[in-house]
Amino acid sequence: MVAVAVALFTCVGTVRAEDGYALWMRYAPIAPALVADSRMGLADVVAPDRTPTQRIARAELERGLRGLTGSAPRMHVAAATNASVVLGTPQSSSLIAPFREEIASLGDEGYLLRRTRTGGRDVLLVAARHDIGVLYGVFHLLRLLQTGALPDTLEVRESPRLPLRVLNHWDNLDGYVERGYAGRSLWDWQTLPEWRDPRYTDYARANASLGINGTVLNNVNANAQSLAPAYLDKAATLADIFRPYGIRVYLSVRFSAPIELGGLKTADPLDPQVQRWWRDKANEIHARIPDFGGFLVKANSEGQPGPQDYGRSHADGANLLAGALAPHGGVVMWRAFVYAHEVPADRATQAYTEFAGLDGAFRPNVILQVKNGPIDFQPREPFHPLFGAMPRTPLMMEVQITKEYLGFATHLVYLGPLYEEVLQSYTRAHGEGDTVARSLAGLAGVANIGTDRTWSGSHFDQANWYAFGRLAWNPDQSARAIAAEWAAMTFTPDPEVVGPIVEMMMASREAAVNYMTPLGLHHLMARGHHYGPGPWVDDGPRADWTSVYYHRADRDGIGFDRTASGSDAVGQYAPEVAARYGDLARVPEPLLLWFHHVPWDHRMASGRTLWNELVGRYSQGVGQVQAMQVTWDGLRGRVDPQRHAQVAAFLRIQRREAQWWRDASVAYFQSVSGRPLPVGEIAPPHPLSWYQGLQFPSAPGDGR
Repeated sequence: MVAVAVALFTCVGTVRAEDGYALWMRYAPIAPALVADSRMGLADVVAPDRTPTQRIARAELERGLRGLTGSAPRMHVAAATNASVVLGTPQSSSLIAPFREEIASLGDEGYLLRRTRTGGRDVLLVAARHDIGVLYGVFHLLRLLQTGALPDTLEVRESPRLPLRVLNHWDNLDGYVERGYAGRSLWDWQTLPEWRDPRYTDYARANASLGINGTVLNNVNANAQSLAPAYLDKAATLADIFRPYGIRVYLSVRFSAPIELGGLKTADPLDPQVQRWWRDKANEIHARIPDFGGFLVKANSEGQPGPQDYGRSHADGANLLAGALAPHGGVVMWRAFVYAHEVPADRATQAYTEFAGLDGAFRPNVILQVKNGPIDFQPREPFHPLFGAMPRTPLMMEVQITKEYLGFATHLVYLGPLYEEVLQSYTRAHGEGDTVARSLAGLAGVANIGTDRTWSGSHFDQANWYAFGRLAWNPDQSARAIAAEWAAMTFTPDPEVVGPIVEMMMASREAAVNYMTPLGLHHLMARGHHYGPGPWVDDGPRADWTSVYYHRADRDGIGFDRTASGSDAVGQYAPEVAARYGDLARVPEPLLLWFHHVPWDHRMASGRTLWNELVGRYSQGVGQVQAMQVTWDGLRGRVDPQRHAQVAAFLRIQRREAQWWRDASVAYFQSVSGRPLPVGEIAPPHPLSWYQGLQFPSAPGDGR
């Protein structure tokens, strides 16, 4: 079969309107010149159909090939003399059985794609040890076809690098999604378990296409009722739908549930009655959901109950739940996002202070879930110091796919570079090659999914779901390559479209950093809903919920001193990393104000003073959004009108709000520094008091 060239993958006929529901699985027709080759090489498929997952794999390949070539392949259950594609495992296919030993080396979820000769004919094998691996392999094959990357000689051996690849839904039982910008929760608890919305299957299919193998159904700020029998029946229905797609269901639990549901007087993890209650609850769940994944827990954080309420440690609390789940193969994902009732000298040090000393104290089925950075999903943070610091405790990294601090759903901000930046950071904890990625047992993503027709609130936010899944499978992949894959499948593989879109995507995160939190600034958003700028926020119930706590700007300079002479947050990193972060001459400029309080007249790498550089970065961010608008306008007629129009409208919102961020921030920091604007910079059109007076009581996504 002739290699499929991206350059030949051009749009067929007129560009059709689309609403984004199909995500990256559009299976749009390929160029006529390639259809004949594709039909010839993939026309007869042999695939078993005895299990639900086998039937799903067959149906997906048939669906994909019909869409791409305009003609459905001939599907066979048993070996056919003219077979060109064979799906299966050594147990389900005699044609794949000879590869049993090689396939076994790929693990339970791995797969093999190979062009080979068998019985005197050329055959493309999609082979795996288990059915789920075959389904993953089918999606990989279709991805190659969609992106125009299917070669004449095919040899792909894939296994997931991380065993846990889990979405965290911050969905409440009433359908509200905390920090959600894509409509209401997908889960209609009112109509479950009787009504199985077809969208649940579409959700499972999308996740399986990325190799995501777990989903936490409910908010980490959990309601104890999620463990009540009626809701367990509802969760069991979702588990039944997701199971053939390789997805296990998890539940967030409220630590005080034995009191609220069980009528006990305590939730002390060392109390025998409490331990019995959790064992009974785990048994009850397992009876309904035999492959139940386990619990996600937020404890002693932001007012949530936890073991410290009883003088116990986080290890005591996690081990209580782990002991209940262990007989059923379940795990506890215990979040490390904690901070004490008393405001610490530096919030960034809190999680390390509480958890590093507990290394080795957790049961084997406890995984510590650690945010990518030490504060809270900011546009840029250094990697969390717990990565590499707990060699005897499995860690998984938690990232946000939803954009709580990066413009919600209306700002085009591709998070692949953010994820890649953290995953490839060197911890230096145990050697030269130690990266964050190599310290992980899993990746958790706070989902950006809701009932919006686009799933994610905007077309480009789909790319962040996609990037999360691809990097969870293999954390060493390139964010740029992932963006190119997504753009080719979501819009068109035409390189004259893919190229500009990828450049927009790859520049977008840095643009947001520039117009929101340049040079290592962080936590500058408005209070509560986090919509828009609020660098002046300086009061409230906790100092570390304010902006001034973090930027510490005064007449002399700006930034948080986390060096040895300040909070010594740098001391929580390995010595080599600490030395770099703690040295004003060596710290990377993107993290300068995260680690140092710097005079306004400090000379930057550009030769400008810090003040001039800061204002310039804010303006640069606005200019970068304007450049994205120009690029997107240039794709008019190359992208279907419906999606092009919505993206263009959202870019106008982003341009307006980027200017708002720039003007409000410059007005505030100028009022603090007393410095004149650099030559050529335009003064904000309103006084600082105007920006401070803006109110948005109905901004979306705020917790409640």
